[in-house]
Amino acid sequence: MHVPVMLAECLEYLALKPDGVYLDSTAGLGGHTGAIAKRLGQGGLVLACDRDLESLDRARENTADCSDRIRYCKVSFSELKELLRAEGIPQLDGLLSDLGVSRYQLTESERGFSLMADGPLDMRQDRSQQETAADLVNFESEKQLADLIYRLGEERRSRKIARAIVRARPIRTTGQLAKLIEQVVPRTGKLHPATQTFMALRIAVNHELEELDALLGSIPELVKPGGRAVFLTFMSLEDRKVKRSFQAMAQDGRARILTRHVIRPSEREISENPPSRSAKLRAIELL
Repeated sequence: MHVPVMLAECLEYLALKPDGVYLDSTAGLGGHTGAIAKRLGQGGLVLACDRDLESLDRARENTADCSDRIRYCKVSFSELKELLRAEGIPQLDGLLSDLGVSRYQLTESERGFSLMADGPLDMRQDRSQQETAADLVNFESEKQLADLIYRLGEERRSRKIARAIVRARPIRTTGQLAKLIEQVVPRTGKLHPATQTFMALRIAVNHELEELDALLGSIPELVKPGGRAVFLTFMSLEDRKVKRSFQAMAQDGRARILTRHVIRPSEREISENPPSRSAKLRAIELL
């Protein structure tokens, strides 16, 4: 089972109430969801939400021992306000959002997220949507691809990569794309040279930044006064958005920032769970 990142810190900043109502907006494989549910009484509830139905099914299996306090919901961030209305929940006592990629998505080659295993160039978190990473790679113009890779992947060699992609079309698999990029952009450090391009494509396919904006903008409506919102980010693009949104809410008198300085995982956690190394935690309390 996937090891939830900074679990103790997330639970501390959520300040759980036994009868509280909480929402895990990125349930993934259920690590954070289950830990929250086990700390609630019979009157408590966790809404376990995810866009990925297959991950949500695995979360359901992994949290079977506390499922009486969990409702599993396939929704995107932009649909959360409607979800609360449908569930008859006025507001939440706490919201958790772990913006890291699901372990299941990364380890299942058929999902097309990982550059370390060959699979279809897919990358959809919600497989009911039409557009895939292959569509972007094979049909966007060279300029559009270069701009996308630079803006979302913060990849300085985006033009060189986009030019190589257009010349090599059609590209159907993750292995093809990773090998192509490795040929035109030599490895200079620990990261595979295709890492930032893969990240950019994933963000674009799933409209991740737009969905994050929708979630951040809806926090004052979703979370009650005295309730808390805790975010785990793994990329600078996301962390900047969360930081600026929290600062704006604090300046407007709508929230109090609980993390004066960003919280990072301990050295022990990083050694035991290497994927946690780039995590950053920020939290606010609504006023």
